[in-house]
Amino acid sequence: MTDYVTTYAHLEQRMADLGRELSAPMSGFARLHRKTMDDGALPGKIKELMALAVSVAVGCDGCIAYHTHDAVKAGATRPELIETIGVGVLMGGGPGSIYAAHALDAIDQFLPSE
Repeated sequence: MTDYVTTYAHLEQRMADLGRELSAPMSGFARLHRKTMDDGALPGKIKELMALAVSVAVGCDGCIAYHTHDAVKAGATRPELIETIGVGVLMGGGPGSIYAAHALDAIDQFLPSE
């Protein structure tokens, strides 16, 4: 089982390292991420849930770590996160169902039991 809390911390460090060594593209991506996830017509929490569903559908463990963490930080509840996984499975089919199990691990690690 992947330790998503550790994965998140590791990716945060490595993304910072990339930011120092590849500053222009990474700062552009960081700005894109920040501006995309800011509240607008859709609240940031909903955008994080959308990103989590896509993470499940495309099978990206690092993305699952990031967007589960950020969705929880934005106030997502366990039922919201679980339904989001369902959307990811719908859009990702069989492979999405495998990453749905990974996302459930991430939820359990980032969100205290309710």
